[in-house]
Amino acid sequence: MDGRCNAGFPAVAPGGQIRGVSCYWCNGEFLEGKLPVSPGDRGLTHGLGLFETILATDGQPVELARHLARMAAGAERLGWRLELEQVEGAMVELLGRRGLNTGRARLRLAVTAGTGDLRSLELGDDPRLWITAAPCPEPPESVSLWTSPFPRNERSPLAGLKCASYAENLFALDQARRSGADEALFYNTRGELCEAATANVFLVRDGCYATPPLSSGCLPGTMRARVMEQREVEERPLTAADLEAADEVFLSSATRGLVRVSAIDGKARA
Repeated sequence: MDGRCNAGFPAVAPGGQIRGVSCYWCNGEFLEGKLPVSPGDRGLTHGLGLFETILATDGQPVELARHLARMAAGAERLGWRLELEQVEGAMVELLGRRGLNTGRARLRLAVTAGTGDLRSLELGDDPRLWITAAPCPEPPESVSLWTSPFPRNERSPLAGLKCASYAENLFALDQARRSGADEALFYNTRGELCEAATANVFLVRDGCYATPPLSSGCLPGTMRARVMEQREVEERPLTAADLEAADEVFLSSATRGLVRVSAIDGKARA
């Protein structure tokens, strides 16, 4: 980040309280209490930022190289250069400080653009790169889906970015919850299957795996990549008819792994 995210900041500064987090890492320091962020930070005010959610087991982040590569690629699309060399060591130490050296934990790595001209994507003089850690529950045996009435825009400049502008996902998840489901399912503007709000989608028919291509607008998930290395998977445009005809449907995400879909829009799957 041109060195600007490695400077120290005081533990008490303008910003918001991170609820339930007694210790976190920010810009090269371990801090407690309030996150030192300017009220004018464009990540805070406009969602101009990136994040990664990373599983840790027994005090070690899982598949960290994939997550850092994805964040670096997203930053490059925004014209940013991030310095992520400290991240792995900071994560391991943070897990220890938080008493999360055994079992499953969820790490969140986030970066904001800092203050600056709203007409520019450039990093300001005060960007924030921070890490939090919390316990991570065991993945469910299965999840239910609800089809979102609004589509993913595969032509959006944010398509495929793990972007802090996450309100659309949260809106869809809230609608899914109100409909009695666990997750929201998105199609894109072409009517093709895209992804879930927080996961990628895999269909299985006659023992063959298929998943939407990145051109559908879906996120290049780290677990998606692992599944495609471990199994023969066809990337191709998929439709509602393909979903209906599938013998099995799975979601994949970094913290849940590969989880079976038990119902879609209230209709149970065998």
